[in-house]
Amino acid sequence: MGKLVVAAITSLWAIPMAIIVNSIVPEPYMDEIFHVPQAQQYCKGNLRSWDPMITTPPGLYYLSLAHVASLLPGMFLTRHIRSFSEACSTSVLRSTNSVLAVFCSVLVYEIITFLRPNLNDRTVTSMAAVLTLYPLHWFFTFLYYTDVASLTAVLAMYLTCLKKKYKLSALLGTLAVFIRQTNVIWMLFAVCSGVIDITLSGVRDREEIHESSQEKNQPPNSKGATMRSNLRKRKSNGFQDMRNHYIRNRKNGGLFYEVQALISRTWSMKWRLLVNFSPFIAVVIAFGAFILWNGGIVLGAKEAHVVSLHFAQMMYFSLVSALFTAPLHFSLDQVRNLLREIQRNGIVSLAFSIVALAAGFISVHFFSLAHPYLLADNRHYTFYTWRKIINAHRSMKYLLVPLYVYSWFSALSLLGKTQRKTWVLAYFLCTCAVLVPAPLIEFRYYTIPFYIFVLHSGVSNFRTWLLTGAIFLCINVFTMAMFLFRPFQWSHEHGGVQRFIW
Repeated sequence: MGKLVVAAITSLWAIPMAIIVNSIVPEPYMDEIFHVPQAQQYCKGNLRSWDPMITTPPGLYYLSLAHVASLLPGMFLTRHIRSFSEACSTSVLRSTNSVLAVFCSVLVYEIITFLRPNLNDRTVTSMAAVLTLYPLHWFFTFLYYTDVASLTAVLAMYLTCLKKKYKLSALLGTLAVFIRQTNVIWMLFAVCSGVIDITLSGVRDREEIHESSQEKNQPPNSKGATMRSNLRKRKSNGFQDMRNHYIRNRKNGGLFYEVQALISRTWSMKWRLLVNFSPFIAVVIAFGAFILWNGGIVLGAKEAHVVSLHFAQMMYFSLVSALFTAPLHFSLDQVRNLLREIQRNGIVSLAFSIVALAAGFISVHFFSLAHPYLLADNRHYTFYTWRKIINAHRSMKYLLVPLYVYSWFSALSLLGKTQRKTWVLAYFLCTCAVLVPAPLIEFRYYTIPFYIFVLHSGVSNFRTWLLTGAIFLCINVFTMAMFLFRPFQWSHEHGGVQRFIW
């Protein structure tokens, strides 16, 4: 029932907003000037045509072909069109993302239900409804961009991987990569998550529960007998000894012992893991062959999308994501929890904080890039973020580093409460792999890592979600009002209407 409610709520805002956007902005805008004509070429059957300015694969266009085909009978009955190509108008192509947004909302609901089965249906429905309003996802639901399709495909792949339907997951992963190349990283993340779940589930969960129950139920005079029994078990089962060693040291060693257990278990289960995840391996090999054939990961406009070491991108992502979910990260409870963790771990936390701050300062000083598109295009909010905040003063980018580091600490702390440390490490590394090579600051790139973080954050407090939803709504109203009702013109380009966009 909950998934139907979420789908209905999404439809209630997607349909009327799509009508409003298409009535005020009927012509392709910004990147749509490349995507819409290309999709229309596919509608005409010209599948070999390609615009060299398009950087992503044609996955979205094939989804649009299927979407238009599903609408075709109704259009013919109403005599609205006379051919397939006529059906591929800008508004119809944009509606592909509106439909996908509904599917995406159901996927969010399903993932929350799977990850947190103890939550009641009303809570899960509320959480999913709020997440569908995430500003970057919500805004591009009404334009013909790849973002909504990319997120939907990645979440579908991840959900099926969580459910251990690996062949279907690999197929959906192929679709995700066919929509946007960097989704191969999130496919690898899904594989890492699956491997961690298979190899460490018994080590961390069942064994810890078993050991604690043994200690509680063991009578005092049986201590020696139990020790002798344990010695016999260790002699007969080397893996049992490794698991007990892991459990005894997990709290002290943390990540190190999880990695140790993961490597040991992965090796002992290598053939099973290889069989389970072989479909993903095939996709990765095919993707590697594509990169060799293409001469890089980007399809078109390669000179404007050169792979770079843009470590500052990780700093921007952490703060932007934290600001979107400010009630979660900047509440007094969260600040107190982080301070307690630092105090509890003592010198280790202090050393880690110093290293993180040093890494932040190095990132913004040596690895902060200003792409020509960022400096020249005043239609994007990132243009103003760079000029008015990050680059407002030469010291400003350094003053923001503590906020960047706090945002990451807060996010990793929240994830660490619900996920294994190896899972958190995999998430961090995959986010790095997606964002660091991107030379252009685009908040759209943050959508998938943001969703994965929030879905696993373990927060179910109603007040937090209510405030987050209110923030999303306010941002959406502002950005859409600016887009629709505050057009402007460039002095050097007479007649052309420009609009503010993410």
